[in-house]
Amino acid sequence: MMNEDNTEPGNNTNLNSDPGYYAPIQFIANASDEGRGLRDVLRKRIGISRRLMVRLKMSDEGLSVNGEKVWSNHKVSEGDVISLRMETEISETILPQPMDLDIVFEDGHLLVLNKPAGLIVHPTTGHYLNTLANGVMHYWQERGERIRFRPVHRLDENTSGLVIIAKHPLAQQQLSAQMQEGTVLKEYRTFVYGCPPVLDGEINAPIGRQTEDPHRRVVREDGAPSQTFYEVTASYAGQASALNIRLGTGRTHQIRVHLTSIGCPIIGDSYYTDPKWSISELAGKLSMVMERQALHAARLGFNHPITGEPMKLEAALPADMKQLEHQLISMATEGV
Repeated sequence: MMNEDNTEPGNNTNLNSDPGYYAPIQFIANASDEGRGLRDVLRKRIGISRRLMVRLKMSDEGLSVNGEKVWSNHKVSEGDVISLRMETEISETILPQPMDLDIVFEDGHLLVLNKPAGLIVHPTTGHYLNTLANGVMHYWQERGERIRFRPVHRLDENTSGLVIIAKHPLAQQQLSAQMQEGTVLKEYRTFVYGCPPVLDGEINAPIGRQTEDPHRRVVREDGAPSQTFYEVTASYAGQASALNIRLGTGRTHQIRVHLTSIGCPIIGDSYYTDPKWSISELAGKLSMVMERQALHAARLGFNHPITGEPMKLEAALPADMKQLEHQLISMATEGV
C-alpha cells in the first residue's frame, strides 16, 4: 500500500487539463529505492500488478521521473519524484441515467455510496437500467469526467448500505487486495427472528450452492469456509433481536444463510426463511413494515488506496429499518 510518509496523493479531482488522462499519482523515492529499477520500486512500494504495469508502459504519459518519461527499467535515485498517469476510460455499455445518489465520501480515487434497497449494483442481462451503475455514470458525465464503473464489492439488490467504487485501475487493485487479504472491516446491522444461542458469537459453517437451486446457498460440508461474527444489541421479548454483524469471509448471501442456519432468519427475507417463523403471527404483523430483508451495510473500514490513510465510514439505518425497530420495541413493551 502507498502508505509511507513521502507519498503524494496528487490532485483530488480525477482530471486536469488533459481529459484523456487521470490526474497523476506521485510519490518521492526514499533511500531504500536508490539504484533500483522503477518496475521493482513500484512493485515494492505499491504492489503494482503486472497487468497495470503493462498499461502504464504502453501509455504515452504513463511513467515519468522528475517530469521526464522513462522506461520501467529506469534506475531510481533517492528524492526522485515518481509519477504514474493512467489513461481515462468509460463504461460505454452502461447507459447514464439521472438518479439521486447518497454520496458518503468522494475524492479523485474512490467514491463511496449509501445504496438504497431495491437497487442492484451493476447491469445484468435484460436489466440495463435502474442500477447504481447507471446513476453513477450520469453523475460523472454531468461533471465532465470520463471514468469506468469499477465496484470493489457488491450488495444484494434488497440489502442497503455502503458500496465502494474505484475511480481508476490502481485504486481498484489496491482496494481489491485489501478485500482479498481480509483487512477491510465490513459491519452490518440486521433484525432477526428469535435470539441466537449466545449474545456474542461466531458462526463457522461452510457455504455452497444448493443442488436443487444453484442460485440458493446453503450450509454444506463441501462448501467454502465461511465465517460470520455477530453481537446481539437488543432483544425484543425473545421474539426478535437486533444484531451487529462483522464478516470474516465474503461469500454470496453469507449473512442470510448463516443466520438462517442457526434458526434466526432475517426479518423480511422471503428467500432464506424458517417455517417456524415465516408462518408465525409475528411475521404477518411485521410484513406490513418490512418488505425486504432487514439487512444494512452500516460501516466500512479500510486504508485509502493511494494515501494509506485509515478510512472509517458509516451509513445510518434507512427509514424502513428504523420503522421496524420502533415496531419491535412497541410490540415488546406491550407484550404482543
